[in-house]
Amino acid sequence: MPELPEVENVKLSLQSQGLVGQRFQKIELLRKNLRTPLRAELTRKLPGQIVRDVSRRAKFLLFETESYVLLSHLGMTGSWRIVVGEVTALKHDHVIIHFESGLKFVYNDPRRFGVLELITKDQLLANRWLKNLGVEPLSDQFTEELLFLGTRKRKAPIKGFLMDQKNVVGVGNIYASEALFMARVAPTRPAGRLKKTEAEKLVACIREVLHAAIAAGGSTISDYKNSKGEAGSFQNRFSVYDRKAAPCVTCGEPIRARVIAGRNTFWCRKCQR
Repeated sequence: MPELPEVENVKLSLQSQGLVGQRFQKIELLRKNLRTPLRAELTRKLPGQIVRDVSRRAKFLLFETESYVLLSHLGMTGSWRIVVGEVTALKHDHVIIHFESGLKFVYNDPRRFGVLELITKDQLLANRWLKNLGVEPLSDQFTEELLFLGTRKRKAPIKGFLMDQKNVVGVGNIYASEALFMARVAPTRPAGRLKKTEAEKLVACIREVLHAAIAAGGSTISDYKNSKGEAGSFQNRFSVYDRKAAPCVTCGEPIRARVIAGRNTFWCRKCQR
């Protein structure tokens, strides 16, 4: 599933391809649903609107117009691409957005776990997908004090705490594993046992890992690409993720693996405590 760095790179690629300022002309819905229904209001309300901004909240892309916000979640296999001129629908293309300039905006999703919904701007903060989201990890609001206080009396593993979108958004499985390794904190450690100095280190490591991943275009484990069709390269720099039994890059100890919060988790028993 695309995590924060991948969604951020999709946003940046769309901005660089001139999506902002485009006027919607027609929306083609090639199927009735993704994870949620593709409602006919998309075809009725978007034509004539202009894309004012493309932003990201957690793992959601937000396309703002004068009156609405088009919310997009890529699910596990979703992707957007921009086509100039004529477009031939590919297998698993589910939505084609036509702009007055001739530009086409196409959503492809083999597993159909994505979300595409239209929200009126006055209902944005109350939207079911957005209203319970936690702090952005790259914002000034994500501090060591916030992390430390939030973990008090928490018995669940710190890895699960970081992946809970109500606590901090977008970190995801890959980057939680990598940041915990960098901070030398075991993912199995009960969150409530995180020391204040460790919280400070972990906040810094999460930011460092995410910034590095964004700069590398994200991680392409299977099929992730941005809207230009470019894959990420951060997977070539993994220290622990998906490296079960491989030697630790620091000490040589075999990397361990275990399912935490429903996701495969990787760490070094010697380096992380």
